[in-house]
Amino acid sequence: MSTAHTPAISPSQLIGALEWRYATKAFDSARKIPGELWMDLERALVLSPSSFGLQPYKFLIITDSFVREKLVPHSWGQKQVVDCSHYVVFAARTQVPVEYVDQYVNRIAAVRKVDAGSLKGYRDMMVGSIQGPLSQKLDHWTARQAYIALGNLLTAAALVGVDACPMEGFAPDKYNEILGLNNSGYQAVVACALGYRSATDNYARAPKVRLPQEILIERI
Repeated sequence: MSTAHTPAISPSQLIGALEWRYATKAFDSARKIPGELWMDLERALVLSPSSFGLQPYKFLIITDSFVREKLVPHSWGQKQVVDCSHYVVFAARTQVPVEYVDQYVNRIAAVRKVDAGSLKGYRDMMVGSIQGPLSQKLDHWTARQAYIALGNLLTAAALVGVDACPMEGFAPDKYNEILGLNNSGYQAVVACALGYRSATDNYARAPKVRLPQEILIERI
């Protein structure tokens, strides 16, 4: 049986969506992402790829206006935090214990209906990597996994007509404190504001600036 996937959109639609998106600087605070559509974007987050499939992160969806107001002073005063419809903070694991790997292996076994023992080789390889080559830079590795999810969210949002702004400009230690991440095994690494652009945002009308393709792409 063929496993080929019929494209849901055309290549021109894909490029059109990516040309349309930009890092939204001003959101229309009166417009909210419909609930069903937001659930689809949450599902897109969950479906993001990650190394080994381990997903060493979690996504904090900040809708509480009081919490958002507390975050603004620690976000370089950026108003997207309070004006957007949904604000996502990507929290990466600070450690990946063996128990977490075993939990993931058991999840694979349950979903794919196989014996967990048959996955021992894969399990030992993951544990060996985490306790070996990755151990000295584990927080950097988990943060990179979160950034993969961020990129996936930005593209997914663009494809369904939702504006977004990736945000690194914040004080992680303050975010960790306000969001209760201290001593939780997670730390804030990046955020993303999502919603709908304001008619007053001049950046929406500015031509997209990218380096020429022949500079960025090298064919070997």
